[in-house]
Amino acid sequence: MKIGIVGLPNVGKSTLFNSITNAGAECANYPFCTIEPNVGVVAVPDERLEKLAEIYKPQKVTNAIVEFVDIAGLVRGASKGEGLGNKFLSHIREVDSIIQVVRCFENDNIVHVDGSVDPVRDIETINLELIFADLETIEKRLERAKKLLKADKKYQFEIDTLEKVKETLNSGKCARTLNYTEEEKEVLRESFLLTMKPVLYVANISENEIENPNSNENVKKVIEYASKEGAEVISLCVKIEEELSSLEKDEKQEMLEALGLKESGLDKLIKASYKLLGLMSFLTAGEPEVRAWTIKIGTKAPQAAGKIHSDIERGFIKAEVVSYDDLMSASGSMVQAREKGLVRSEGKDYIMKDGDIVLFKFNV
Repeated sequence: MKIGIVGLPNVGKSTLFNSITNAGAECANYPFCTIEPNVGVVAVPDERLEKLAEIYKPQKVTNAIVEFVDIAGLVRGASKGEGLGNKFLSHIREVDSIIQVVRCFENDNIVHVDGSVDPVRDIETINLELIFADLETIEKRLERAKKLLKADKKYQFEIDTLEKVKETLNSGKCARTLNYTEEEKEVLRESFLLTMKPVLYVANISENEIENPNSNENVKKVIEYASKEGAEVISLCVKIEEELSSLEKDEKQEMLEALGLKESGLDKLIKASYKLLGLMSFLTAGEPEVRAWTIKIGTKAPQAAGKIHSDIERGFIKAEVVSYDDLMSASGSMVQAREKGLVRSEGKDYIMKDGDIVLFKFNV
């Protein structure tokens, strides 16, 4: 599962990517510094794994992961090939969701591609280019469906669905702002529309606004804009996050405390990104390994078992499940959890919950 980090040139995309991944992507104060996308795989912070590791003393601890892609900066006219437009659009088409970095700080030493700081204008610049690209995709599909309708009336539903999306795009709104039936989603799935991808906005603020980011008028504008499409906003200072990411764990904790923060903005961002993809984790725990396994929200127990090994899914009998919170209420002891009746036996129809600690029973 990939998340693309996008934004106009010089808004802090590559610095944020470096902070998240420590991958050392080139970062400079000029447009199109990033041309080919940089990719980094990041562990999802999970305090539950740390607690379980204290209890089980495993040989190995394995976090869930998210893949981030740092994509070239986009400018107005990208859908027509301006700047690195075609490259940008092809790269963004390959990711599952989008983090859009928006500049909300003032700094005369850092050039803004449009000459001034205006986050809503910046968001709309990017969204408009994605809308133009989607309109082109929709027009092509409509033309094809209308030709096929002459031979088969079943294409009328496809045409109706495409026209519905086209009307929304023409009004300047992203396709994700509409509500769809399952049948409509199925029609649109093969179009890989850019504006259907879920988005998380990152408001990049200055160092002196960390303690109270919502006092920033630009951040307020981003929150208001995002609320109209049901998107989330995270405020962070990319410059500070870059410093934090270079520190050892103890030094990082000291700096966070000095800044009056409970956790870094990046930790919040990575967790929110995981959620944005519609993912959650179930856990397995023992002396060999304590591990978080990534599954889609709504996954049933046999399919979750298949994440560990296909043989376990095929031979699935049942799952012994205790929630992380229940285990902690039993002092982290499975024996106590069983005595308290907190360990459940679940069958094939059980829908997994985030934080389930599971032992799968299966036939070989």
